[in-house]
Amino acid sequence: MGFPKNFVWGVASSSYQVEGAWNRDGKGLSVWDTYVHEQGHIQNQDTGDTACDQYGHIKEDIALMAEMQIKAYRFSISWPRVMPEGTGRINQKGLDYYDRLTDQLLENGITPYITLFHWDLPYQLYTKGGWMNRDITDYFAAYAETVVNRLSDRVKYWITENEPQCYIGAALASGEHAPGLKLGKKELFLAAHHSLLAHGKAVEAIRSCAKQASVIGYAPASWHLWSPVTEKAEDIEACRKMTFDAGEEPIGGTSWWLDPVCLGRYPDTTGYSYGAYIPDTTAEDMKIISQPIDFIGMNVYQTYRGKAGENGTCITIPNDPGYARTNAEWSVTPEALYWGPKFYEERYHKKLYITENGLSNQDWIFLDGQVHDLQRIDFLHRYLYQLKRAVEEGISVEGYFHWTLTDNFEWTSGYNNRFGLVYTDFKNQNRIIKDSGKWYRQVIETNGEIIK
Repeated sequence: MGFPKNFVWGVASSSYQVEGAWNRDGKGLSVWDTYVHEQGHIQNQDTGDTACDQYGHIKEDIALMAEMQIKAYRFSISWPRVMPEGTGRINQKGLDYYDRLTDQLLENGITPYITLFHWDLPYQLYTKGGWMNRDITDYFAAYAETVVNRLSDRVKYWITENEPQCYIGAALASGEHAPGLKLGKKELFLAAHHSLLAHGKAVEAIRSCAKQASVIGYAPASWHLWSPVTEKAEDIEACRKMTFDAGEEPIGGTSWWLDPVCLGRYPDTTGYSYGAYIPDTTAEDMKIISQPIDFIGMNVYQTYRGKAGENGTCITIPNDPGYARTNAEWSVTPEALYWGPKFYEERYHKKLYITENGLSNQDWIFLDGQVHDLQRIDFLHRYLYQLKRAVEEGISVEGYFHWTLTDNFEWTSGYNNRFGLVYTDFKNQNRIIKDSGKWYRQVIETNGEIIK
């Protein structure tokens, strides 16, 4: 059977990680712009000030996508590039940039998939309380309306937010990401609730303002996955339950972010001490949060492995000594792209996209002037084989977006992790399609038939 004829093969990126031009043409500051300029936050004191300078290399990057036969590009809008203070004043030059990007993608037969928020919160909104301020939900809706009014005559596919586990959990709980806070549980759960409410209001804004029928999704991180070590029914059920368990650290989990959106309720927190910190939720809030969406975006890199213990509980199996891992120390577990979509569809009954998947590696230019990244090819082949299995069993995965197009600024690790199908020389902004990029083109040209 293989992948369906209309399967979407794409690549993904985010604004702060690739655009650069951090203070050009009227762009406002984001929390990442300020965070990276403080000492001690980012490896090697790297910043995203220039990154891949996609702001100045649109034509070149789109030409590379066209050469690789990429069918879709998932990119995010920089909120402070469009609205420098996060609300009110609109920066027309910022919108013009996304106009050009959208038009040139379409001219090359590449479908745009727009993510409205990928972590770069306007700094001015942070000073007003950021995600702890309920007003941010209306600011986000107004921002979404601004973008949709400008681009929806050409753009059909929208994703509201990317990985709230990071911009709420890693940014406000552990302090590892911008703006680097360590909030108490009461404040943290309030911020999380506002994040979900902002998502729902953005869905409403897209539906009411779009100039054509829109396809709307939401992409929390799919980290909280367990895959069974055998296909015994009891092991499968134990891993399914564990995948959606509210957990001791719910802000990082799956059900905390998807149950309210898809099921209209927060997950069961019985037996967990943090239940007292969850904010009172009105029926009106939950109605907004659970506005119907068309698909779930799954950002999948790895899975835990588990088996059934006593009373059906899930026992997590530790990694073997010397286990296969990426440069980011993430375990190589291809079955994540089978069990993850399977469990998600069974629980949420939504169409799915793999909106991120890829390998962090240490790539370099060989003596022949090319970049030979056999590990990435092997990684992708293994993962896509498992995704193919899921699709052939009827799981409704609509497309796959490789993370990422070009090597880019990888948050707190700076430029130490290369995820791209295209090598970026950050000194001169030269690009080289890696062997994996050439291999991915073959995947696209055969619609995955080479995955065996």
